[in-house]
Amino acid sequence: MSKEKFPTTPAIRALKSHDAVFLLRSYRYVDRGGTRASAQELGVDEHIVIKTLVMEDEHGRPLIILMHGDREISTKSLARNLGVKAVIPCDPKEAARHTGYKVGGTSPFGTRKPLPIYVEETILSLPRMLINAGHRGILAERAPAELVRILGPTPVHVAIER
Repeated sequence: MSKEKFPTTPAIRALKSHDAVFLLRSYRYVDRGGTRASAQELGVDEHIVIKTLVMEDEHGRPLIILMHGDREISTKSLARNLGVKAVIPCDPKEAARHTGYKVGGTSPFGTRKPLPIYVEETILSLPRMLINAGHRGILAERAPAELVRILGPTPVHVAIER
C-alpha cells in the first residue's frame, strides 16, 4: 500500500512543531470551488470545513478571520467587534504577501508574519473541523481545541447564513 505524499508547508511544520494531533486530507482543488467543492469531494458537511480569510481594517492593518464554509462574514459586525470603522477583504496579492500562502491555500498556521486571528465562536463547539494546511488541495482535520491551543484566536460572533 502506497502512502500519500504531501508537500511540507509552513502550516504543516507549525502544526508538527506544536505536537498537534491532525490528519491530512487531500482533495482535487477546483479554482473558485471553495469549501463547497472540498466538502463535496471529501464527503463531509461544508459547515465543518473552515475558511481562512485575510481581511484588513480601514487603516490597511491585516487580520485573519476563520469562518464556517457554509457561512459568510458580517463585516459590519466584525468591524464593531474590533472597534474599527470598516473591515474589507484583503487584495489576494496583499493577502499572499502577509501570509505567504496563495488564495485557496491560506492557513492560519505558519503565516509569514504574525497576524491577529479571530474565529467564529460556533466553530469552537464543533467535534472536528477541516482547515487549510497551507497548500491548495490539502486540509488538516483536527479538533478545534488544537486551534485554540496553538493560535489562541479571539472568538467573535459575526456569521451570517448565505
